[in-house]
Amino acid sequence: MTRRARMARRAATRPLRGAVAVLSVASLLIGVAAPADDDASAYAVASSLATTSLLLDATRAGSRIVAVGIHGHVLLSEDDGSTWRQAAAVPTRTTLTDVHFVDERAGWAVGHDAIVMATVDGGESWTLQHRDPAADGPLFSIWLDAAGRGLAVGAYGQALSTEDGGETWQPARVAGPDEDPHLNELFTGAGDTLYIAAEGGRVFRSADGGQSWEPRPSEYAGSFWGGITLSSGRLMVFGMRGHVFASDDDGQSWEALPKVSRSSLSAGAELANGDVVVAGLAGAVLVSRDGGRSFVSMIRPERKGANAVLPLTSDRGILLFGEGGVRRLSASELEERETAEP
Repeated sequence: MTRRARMARRAATRPLRGAVAVLSVASLLIGVAAPADDDASAYAVASSLATTSLLLDATRAGSRIVAVGIHGHVLLSEDDGSTWRQAAAVPTRTTLTDVHFVDERAGWAVGHDAIVMATVDGGESWTLQHRDPAADGPLFSIWLDAAGRGLAVGAYGQALSTEDGGETWQPARVAGPDEDPHLNELFTGAGDTLYIAAEGGRVFRSADGGQSWEPRPSEYAGSFWGGITLSSGRLMVFGMRGHVFASDDDGQSWEALPKVSRSSLSAGAELANGDVVVAGLAGAVLVSRDGGRSFVSMIRPERKGANAVLPLTSDRGILLFGEGGVRRLSASELEERETAEP
């Protein structure tokens, strides 16, 4: 069966991330069809609505927070998310799905049209490193190390590698030659170990910094949309219908945690005190007080989907990024609203 035939069969038998075109993971989570932009020379437009529009990822670049989302929006905050402004120069209006920094200045972002952008000034201005509107779908996640070696992954098994900080990108392979699973999120483990949360209940594992990969299946057949490594070394992946799996043997095997939510989950973070927060569709927020061994569930009253979680530095609260932009959840709200999901 050809690659195009496999894609047609998959489109006919189950929903994709978005509508007819393959969209970002978060577009599926919150039911928003994120438009692409065919004008390679177009720059993101300043908008007073940027902080309330769809945001798909966020990270820290030193003391600054950098968030990315629809229409090429890149938002910056220097006060722990209290106020935001748009980046000065972003050479795209297409949807950005992921952002990664190696220090306070050097970072990369990926998105639709297989776009890769880089910054050397903490996200103020960006340069285009790669774009391919003919690609099978968007890039969902990117990771590079301080030496400039890295990988970007996305829909239908798409993967690109670099050895020079993104100056050049080459096709790479994660899954087997006859497989094209969606590769949803890259995350790091101990040493040179990398992981990719993917569809089909699989977590791909690399022990050599992304040079080679092996699939580590779980007991679940659905998609994993995100993953994190805790300070204890415990690995966690999460995805459709509230499924959360954990590994205490460096990803060699995976154990299902008791389900406390029916909502699909896409983002997680460990707080400074060791608490773990996982969030996703329809306002679902899961909190663990025992190092990610069990969770309680709460539903945010606005029921908006979240695609990224970032701990606050000022207290044990969090920032949620997703549908409707940025939302702040204080430590007291996390404690007071811990209730079983209805």
